Amino acid sequence: MKYIIVGLGNFGASLAEKLSSLGNEVIGVDVSMPRIESLKNKITHVISLDATDKDAVMSLPYKDADTTIIAIGEDPGASILATAVMQQLHVKRLISRAISPLQQLVLEAMGVREIIHPEEETADRWSMKLNMPGVYDSFELNPQHNVVEVEVPSAFDGKSLQELSLRKNYNLIVLTTMKYIKEKNKLGIETSQIDVQDLASAKTVLHEGDLMVVYGHTKNIKKLIKSFS
Repeated sequence: MKYIIVGLGNFGASLAEKLSSLGNEVIGVDVSMPRIESLKNKITHVISLDATDKDAVMSLPYKDADTTIIAIGEDPGASILATAVMQQLHVKRLISRAISPLQQLVLEAMGVREIIHPEEETADRWSMKLNMPGVYDSFELNPQHNVVEVEVPSAFDGKSLQELSLRKNYNLIVLTTMKYIKEKNKLGIETSQIDVQDLASAKTVLHEGDLMVVYGHTKNIKKLIKSFS
């Protein structure tokens, strides 16, 4: 996978290093030369430019990037402008950082649907989410075992956990399921919120588009996700 990370502060740098260590191509962008110098031997590429300048940003290989992440934290204005530039360039997948409820409202009003809250979410969790397509969130118990949120694929729609036999076929346990519900934020913009269901049982029926919370070995989780495609 190929990532562009704009903003190489503590969170952005940690995320860039983690994704790079997982074998991904990572392009780090920042206006600070000291930050660029500190990462030049740790990730694939580092580039010093102003991400609020559309002409400058167009020099980046943004069309080839699978995901673009705006990780700027110290300057909310620059973060919003950089997000707007990437939207204008129609990057494939855009994730932006919010450091306050107001900034989140602005990003939602701009149509950004994936928002990072570094004060609550670690770079390790986001690296797992980004490195395993289909994973919406994760919690690492140790380097081998994770609890992850995975979207229910069409092949599982209408089937019970007993029918699917995930424990037998993948040695994985589904802990619970979650549904998306629509709510309006303070600006009246419709957003998706998560509604957690009861503990899963053999009789639990899955529905396409919902999330299932899965526990198991990372290699088995990857095997399950690969089977979706």
